[in-house]
Amino acid sequence: MVAESDTLMMPGQLLARGTARHLAGALGFAVVEEFVPERGKRVDVMALGPKGEIWVVECKSSRADFMSDGKWEGYLDWCDRYFWAVDQAFPTELLPEETGLIVADAYDAEILRMAPEHRLAGARRNALIRKFAFHAARRAQAARDPDAVSAWTSV
Repeated sequence: MVAESDTLMMPGQLLARGTARHLAGALGFAVVEEFVPERGKRVDVMALGPKGEIWVVECKSSRADFMSDGKWEGYLDWCDRYFWAVDQAFPTELLPEETGLIVADAYDAEILRMAPEHRLAGARRNALIRKFAFHAARRAQAARDPDAVSAWTSV
């Protein structure tokens, strides 16, 4: 049975949700969807692991979605490991072998290929973790108190 909320979400958002559930539930990561590490970049999923590791996951719902994305390599500088999340029907031979592969649906995911590790520099990791924490706290506050969002813009 498909939940009503699922019909309101785009295919990539459903992949992101299933991926986030897996990373949080099975691996103990804290996850933020649609995270902006710097102006002009927006990653679908950024995950902060129990040991401070940072993973980026880009969700691709179709061949056309993947082929139109020419900016993914710019995200490599913002994570220790980079993954693609796709559904079962996606032609995975399109995805670069030097990246990780996650197969997901709206409810869960499985890592089929672990991404190689490229450790971030300490200063960048520190800045990203701080931004991640600030962003996550703001989202949590907005979920609890939507009226607070308008107050942030007046500060």
